[in-house]
Amino acid sequence: MRRPITATYRLQLRGPQADPSGRAFGFAEAAAQVPYLQALGVSHLYLSPIFTAAPGSTHNYDVTDPTEINPELGGIEGLRELAAVAHEAGLGLIIDIVPNHLGVENPRLNKWWWDVLKNGQDSEYEHYFDIDWHEDNGAGGKLGMPVLGQPGDEDKLELREDDGELVLAYYEHVFPVAEGTCEGVDDDVADVYDRQSYRLMYWRDGVISYRRFFSVNGLAGIRQEDPLVFEHTHRIVRQLIAEDLIDGVRVDHPDGLSDPFGYLNRLREVVGPDRWLLVEKILEVDEVLDPRLAVDGTTGYDALRELDGVFISRKAEESMSMLALQHSGSTWDETAVTVAQQQLKREVAGSELAAEIRRLARAIRRDNFSTAGSAVDEQDLTTTIIELVAAMPVYRADYLSLSRVTATVVAEMSRRFPSRRTALDLIVAALNANGEAKIRFAQVCGAVMAKGVEDTTFYRACRLVALQEVGGAPGRFGVSSAEFHLLQQERARLWPQAMTTLSTHDTKRGEDVRARIIELTERPSEFSEFIHRVFAMVPAPDAGTGYFLIQNLLGVWPADGQITEQLRERFRAYTVKALREASVHTTWTDPVEAFETAVLDWVEVLFDGPVTSIITEFVAPLADATTTISLGRKLLQLTGPGVPDVYQGTEFFDDSLVDPDNRRFVDYTARHQTLDILREGVDWNDLAAEADCQEGTSGVYPHLELYGDRAKLHIVHEGMQVRHDHPEYFISGDVQAVFADGPAYSHLIGLARGSVNQPGEEGIGVITLATRRPLRLAERGGWAGTTVTLPQGQWLDRLTGRIYEATVPLTEVMDLFPTALLVRQGV
Repeated sequence: MRRPITATYRLQLRGPQADPSGRAFGFAEAAAQVPYLQALGVSHLYLSPIFTAAPGSTHNYDVTDPTEINPELGGIEGLRELAAVAHEAGLGLIIDIVPNHLGVENPRLNKWWWDVLKNGQDSEYEHYFDIDWHEDNGAGGKLGMPVLGQPGDEDKLELREDDGELVLAYYEHVFPVAEGTCEGVDDDVADVYDRQSYRLMYWRDGVISYRRFFSVNGLAGIRQEDPLVFEHTHRIVRQLIAEDLIDGVRVDHPDGLSDPFGYLNRLREVVGPDRWLLVEKILEVDEVLDPRLAVDGTTGYDALRELDGVFISRKAEESMSMLALQHSGSTWDETAVTVAQQQLKREVAGSELAAEIRRLARAIRRDNFSTAGSAVDEQDLTTTIIELVAAMPVYRADYLSLSRVTATVVAEMSRRFPSRRTALDLIVAALNANGEAKIRFAQVCGAVMAKGVEDTTFYRACRLVALQEVGGAPGRFGVSSAEFHLLQQERARLWPQAMTTLSTHDTKRGEDVRARIIELTERPSEFSEFIHRVFAMVPAPDAGTGYFLIQNLLGVWPADGQITEQLRERFRAYTVKALREASVHTTWTDPVEAFETAVLDWVEVLFDGPVTSIITEFVAPLADATTTISLGRKLLQLTGPGVPDVYQGTEFFDDSLVDPDNRRFVDYTARHQTLDILREGVDWNDLAAEADCQEGTSGVYPHLELYGDRAKLHIVHEGMQVRHDHPEYFISGDVQAVFADGPAYSHLIGLARGSVNQPGEEGIGVITLATRRPLRLAERGGWAGTTVTLPQGQWLDRLTGRIYEATVPLTEVMDLFPTALLVRQGV
């Protein structure tokens, strides 16, 4: 490629209708930030979906027309102008595509879906969507859609003209009327409706005749396995590549497709061998990405788990488990998490995704060529399917690298539940037929995993909520340095071009919020006392809910205790979302206003009540340590194996929670101005000396508060610049572990990057050092007596400008920053 990828910067695009004030962040606004991003050290802008989506969408994953660049963002001409500006600055573009589904919430906005509703199986677009037209689909062989608010609401339908077209209207919802279906019925609405190819169902009946994205009714799955569908939906991608506007593609949720492996092979042919191709593939801890996939790696949730976990104080595990048990009734250790996940997956499969389970059951019967399964009644088959899907430990197991997973789960279930053996035989026979059932089983497994684990379990588990990110493992309390280093070496060897990340548009807490929560593990006793004191003074309406929420609140609580109205509103919105996702006392479909109000009132008392000062007092000493973790972890990500992505705005410290909170507008003016100051030169020694003279400072790095956002922006800027200046160490470069000697050796985590063409110490060119467990480090007297030995030669710390060589004391290397970026000189 003409533009080597060294580091990306994620931009969340949105049209003017997505913001109450009418502000947009489209291609023109992105182009305006190119000078800043170039100066920051970015090599590529990583854009959220750019295809036409529902007006007002804040994320654009609800694409309604994949053949058009979104006019709200600036259209194709706007994209060309952005590419021209970026290319002139030496930057490239990465786009995010959504092959698995299309937005159909408003059918009129999706011409393909509208045509299918109008013409049924005669539509030229019928084969684009994954629709069940069988007579036993629950809708009489028609396209069943969960629309009606009450049973029997068909009598609320009206015939009316809308934009010059005759439609059937159900309140604000409109649906097409097929040609000729009004003839001879004297405009009788019921007769006209009965002649349509669709059937509007009571939404609680669970009759849904099309594959959805998870359980989102407004997102209909499409059939990329059909060559015509693939070509039509990827025509614009081919055009963007032909015009050399983009350098890579990120694929949203390929696990939802019928054949992810085949799809990615075809997509690789489209993008070519030299452009970046990444997949949003959620890997479990013990799962590896199939090396036969025609991709460069994942979008980095696996790296996020590692980079978070290595900073956790694992000695706190027992104490945090007992505290969780006291307040939630579970230790949320690995066994407890596994049990909870399987139970919640069962519940999701039997409720939100019941339509998908029923469709899978029908496919299993159709794909069996013998009558052996006729003795299995419907209830037994459905229950066994649910149990099997709930026990699957990965999103989908039909990748070649996971060929034994399904057999292992089936064998264990057969051993434990002999009464299910006949039903299991029926299911396995269908899977072996390599037909519809095999595909649907894999797709359902992924949907059940997503809804049962990341969307439910992760809002209930509360031992340490920082562990509960997509791809995370809350049952495993942190990552040892040994595991961390082995995994970095694996990534450097197998997936050197994979993306790494600390924050995304989907993370449930921003990276700096998680850093604060991680620091609770350094103070487990104090945290326990704090919780008991707060709950004694202000009891939560539900102890488990309160314990979950208060960890998140500590993550965003200002160190100075100044609570803004904006923070109150943001956390209230987060609270409602967390309560409904957990689905314990209230849900999205059946909200319990009394409970939600009680919890919101409790949160308000925390913000302004008898424990407010206690919270501020507890948070204050954590702030310095949080900054220490945030800076060191960020630098490890920027210089570690893989290609680092910086999520918009996180070059400053960020207190974002889950979406839409993490998709707020970014103040780029402040960031650009701060970067200009950094590039002119900042005397970090003076700032540190000023902090040392102030009363009341404590900890190893009391001056970090004075550094403020400058420190994190400095880390990001220098990390990206080093990658840009020395690609030989990072693009397919080697990685080695760096260890300290002395009493505080375990508080250092370090990586060395080098050239694969020159193994050993001679090939090492960049060394990153970071501080772990800073509060305990301060208690033991800091870095006194602890050293690190550098390879031969002189080493420049890009953060401070100092030169080091041979064996150096960490009291000197780490006195201004809790992290160091050492680059060999004279190479």
